[in-house]
Amino acid sequence: MSNQDKENTLTGRLARYGKVSSAVVGLTARVAGERYLGLPIERNLHAEQLGKVLGNLKGPIMKIGQILATIPEALPPEYAQAFQQLQSNAPPMSWPFVRRRMKGELGPDWERKFASFEKEAAAAASLGQVHKARAHDGRVLACKLQYPDMESALQADLNQLQMLFSLYERYDGSFQMQGIQEELAARLREELDYDREARHTKLYGSLLREERTVHVPEVLDDLSTGRLLTMSWLEGTPILNPKDADQSVRNEIALNMFRAWYVPLYFAGIIHGDPHPGNYTVRSDFSINLLDFGCVRVFPPSFIGGVIDLYKAMMTRDFNLAVHAYETWGFQNLSRDQVETLNIWANFLYAPLLEDRVRPIGEITKGVYGRETAEKVHRKLKESGTIRIPREFVFMDRAALGLGSVFLRLRAEINWHRVFNELIEGFDERILAEKQKKALADFGL
Repeated sequence: MSNQDKENTLTGRLARYGKVSSAVVGLTARVAGERYLGLPIERNLHAEQLGKVLGNLKGPIMKIGQILATIPEALPPEYAQAFQQLQSNAPPMSWPFVRRRMKGELGPDWERKFASFEKEAAAAASLGQVHKARAHDGRVLACKLQYPDMESALQADLNQLQMLFSLYERYDGSFQMQGIQEELAARLREELDYDREARHTKLYGSLLREERTVHVPEVLDDLSTGRLLTMSWLEGTPILNPKDADQSVRNEIALNMFRAWYVPLYFAGIIHGDPHPGNYTVRSDFSINLLDFGCVRVFPPSFIGGVIDLYKAMMTRDFNLAVHAYETWGFQNLSRDQVETLNIWANFLYAPLLEDRVRPIGEITKGVYGRETAEKVHRKLKESGTIRIPREFVFMDRAALGLGSVFLRLRAEINWHRVFNELIEGFDERILAEKQKKALADFGL
């Protein structure tokens, strides 16, 4: 029995929960000791150790760690940097275990429904693994099979996350973490629902059907269930492979990525919420394969209007318009100092869009895109009182930073100002609301 198979037994799951709890309790004790007893922590060493524990455990807690690492100041910087190193390759389920899982999803004759089905996983991640197969009509398929009992594992890990956030709020009163916690819980629960992911995939296929440089897998409904998602296999290479290609090639890939993410946002108020580099690949013609639609965020049209209002506020230095944008996003009772501090962060995020010239997206400091600015904002917020992070802000911020990081590693140099303004030209909240309502209704969302 493989390590992954052992973890999926009741005894294995109980042992795993104990390890997760021990890791979080250990962090709680160390940080509390630093805060209340004046005991020093070797944060870098402890963060590295904690990251290794969570990385070895895999499952939802690893996914949570990866997400938190991309949300500035959701965790102390040492821990965010360590968590960002968490890998997406988990030890796969063995073939006998896969065979039993496939029988449970498609019935005892499941193998006859495929012309061939590869025993070795093509990829294994935190919540499931992918097997390559072939349909009877010759199409190459990707079969995404969820690990067993992920609902229980997710709930146990979310309980530990609540403990971690509670500790952080006591240690550092700058942020109220409830919004982040609620958003993570909601999105991760959705990721376990493959029926919903199938609808998300079809939705994105529709939203991007006019984008010739973006490709979305086709779902095979008769070979899919709530825990098995079968799609067409999209051939491509990792997104960062061309990082040493000619500048024109890197720019083309970055522009295709930009449209893959932001056309659905500004035309339907919908964003792919997981900017992990493994979720997109590049074809030989430099077009993009967009993969994995478990984490999709639908925003109220007014929120998208607020994104554009904040851009205009940064362009014109309009303080009142910035306040209006933040309130539209869900920030409440902001003081002038807090608004000015949030404007520091906004100026960082919008900086590439404010200059009408060809330029890189920014630079990476301390191993994380945006970390230096986030630390500055954090220090100033500690001086101005507690601020509650709205739920909607979490994945928007994460997507912007995740994409920015990819653009940086591609060393893309583009006139982002013109690309963005072409995208939002003629934006109308009412039209967006109508398009969004129809798009969601068409796919039962």
